[in-house]
Amino acid sequence: MQTNLAPEFKNTPDGNAAEAILRKCVHCGFCTATCPTYQLLGNELDGPRGRIYLMKQVLEGMQPTRETQLHLDRCLTCRNCESTCPSGVDYGHLVDIGRKIVDAKVERPASEKALRWALKEGLPSPLFAPAMAMGQLVRPLLPASLKNKVPTKQVVGSIPTRTHTRKVLMLEGCVQPSMSPNINSATRRVLDAAGIQTLTAPKAGCCGAVKFHLNDQDGGKAHMCINIDAWWPLVETGHIEAIVMNASGCGVTVKEYGHILQDDPQYAEKAKRISDLTKDLSELLPDLVDKLQGKVNVKAAQQVAFHPPCTLQHGQQLRGGVEQHLGALGFKINVASCEAHLCCGSAGTYSVLQPEIAYKLRDRKLGNLSDMNPEVIVSANIGCITHLQSGTPTPVKHWVELLDAALS
Repeated sequence: MQTNLAPEFKNTPDGNAAEAILRKCVHCGFCTATCPTYQLLGNELDGPRGRIYLMKQVLEGMQPTRETQLHLDRCLTCRNCESTCPSGVDYGHLVDIGRKIVDAKVERPASEKALRWALKEGLPSPLFAPAMAMGQLVRPLLPASLKNKVPTKQVVGSIPTRTHTRKVLMLEGCVQPSMSPNINSATRRVLDAAGIQTLTAPKAGCCGAVKFHLNDQDGGKAHMCINIDAWWPLVETGHIEAIVMNASGCGVTVKEYGHILQDDPQYAEKAKRISDLTKDLSELLPDLVDKLQGKVNVKAAQQVAFHPPCTLQHGQQLRGGVEQHLGALGFKINVASCEAHLCCGSAGTYSVLQPEIAYKLRDRKLGNLSDMNPEVIVSANIGCITHLQSGTPTPVKHWVELLDAALS
């Protein structure tokens, strides 16, 4: 693809990166077949190819409009198109650049700006936990739109206190400890049973994705640097095997710290080291299977459906590991035979900002999962779990909670 960048974008990090990505795109259209918004809306501009055209026009000097902004907003950033693309186009990085440039040129209505500000400042805030606790207290009284975002209060099990030679760092996250704290405690118990000690850095919090993907990229990078500073003393000891992510949305972001901070003279090298150490919890499963044989008591008749999050299968390109390795421990994990690759509609803050599309995708996903008549649905990301649970009475959990409950 030929590009002719406008002068203001030439020889800038964003311009150079965008030009390199655009040159890969041959506009074959394979991506449209696997884009959730194109499948729902049928509009070329609501698919990756159309959005790439829009971003190319802006980079070449055309003034973007509110319509341009809307088509970019409707993108889930699920990165399904990256899995499909035969040319290896880094669409996720391109759309981050495109949104940043368009938002700088197109004023949003006050209501939109207020909502986006509330999300990017509120979710990573220390005030989120007490707000969630209050929401859970009055949950029966909440309107459906709010109740969908407030999971019922969980019973959290014990926290292991044993010391092991093998140690990993775990990011607890910003919303997960308040919305679904048992995911983190279950992770600790499973790793403890396998002889692995889980450490956390108290000052580490939001991975930075919330702000970064709401076009406050500087704010997102600030969270990334805080985490790097919090983890670095432990990383420097050389005793940490990995930085473990049990929320695949955080995992895909932390694995990209090295890319996002590559031009930061103070953090570039450290960020690359952090990204290299980062693993999704599912990447530890082969080792866990070996260590947990004989310690797991599985309900033989239980029907389990697995929804692989986009951040796992497309963002991190990790496919098949969860069902395969849990199967080796005796679980019967099924993946939908239809549209298992498509997004459920959660996508971080997307279900709040684009609820109509998000709920259509949720119901479409639940329809495919319900065909397996599951007793429980499992996933690997707090956003997917909460979003899917809002549309079904079937329990929706993290797969590590399933494994934790089966430990004898």
